[in-house]
Amino acid sequence: MLQIVTPTSLSSLSNPIANSMEHLSLLDNHIPGNTTLITAVELERFVNLRSLALDFCDFTAEMARVLADSNHVPLHRLSLLVHSVSIMHKSLDSMPEDENWKALTRNSTNLRVYIMAFDVKSDDMLRILKPSIPLERIHFDSYITCVSGAVVDLISRQYDKFLTHFILMNDVIDMSGFPDLSDNRNEDPLVLLAWRCTRLSLLAVHGYTVWAHNLIAIARLRGSDLKVLEVTEESIDFDQGELADQDVDPVHNLIEQVSLGLGRPWHAVMDIELLSVFTEPTRHFYREMQSFSEGI
Repeated sequence: MLQIVTPTSLSSLSNPIANSMEHLSLLDNHIPGNTTLITAVELERFVNLRSLALDFCDFTAEMARVLADSNHVPLHRLSLLVHSVSIMHKSLDSMPEDENWKALTRNSTNLRVYIMAFDVKSDDMLRILKPSIPLERIHFDSYITCVSGAVVDLISRQYDKFLTHFILMNDVIDMSGFPDLSDNRNEDPLVLLAWRCTRLSLLAVHGYTVWAHNLIAIARLRGSDLKVLEVTEESIDFDQGELADQDVDPVHNLIEQVSLGLGRPWHAVMDIELLSVFTEPTRHFYREMQSFSEGI
């Protein structure tokens, strides 16, 4: 109920309705200041929730404790939207700590989490990404702030048993070119992600430099299990050695090698608007959250 829900909406629901509700999506991008649409006390009535979508700053340690209580049915899906504006107004001081996530996953052993981070600083992401989050999908979208290699590296190390979807979008206007996550690193963070996260089935990148040889490595590492590999043409770069070889067309070689690695025909995405994730970020979050919670 976009633009309709207010802080009093949930309290007006009767107990029988609150008790029977299984899916609750409550996002707040339109109320300025630090107003919250739901409190931990209010959440206590929703004992049958199987899927929940919230603004990350509204998902507090106290809420995690309420959901971890044995009188609640296990939570299966948790979708969290982390927005820089929200962090500015509400802060991250009340967010769940690692022990809260551990307690929640003890009660909800099948819990999986989807996070979309919009223009969030890397320092904040490093605070948010607790080791015990069962993170299955993450989507970064940037107009101002780019993701760091350190964040991608942390994700690949902490969530290697869960991660299936990794989306990296950047629309920052920078005349010096796209950011390179592999700068000053021995190994490219995206290659390490493909190596460590053996359940990875979707990887989409736009607006970050993806070196051709790394793209080939990713395709070979994950093979046909990587069902979706979307990289915009303008994001792909070639090193001097590849460009210097007069006998090989680097673009043709890239297409051929990635296709071989994936075991199916592949080509770069020629137009950003053809990306499956190209849409207004909040709308994409809603669509993704719905598919994420389908059948639960």
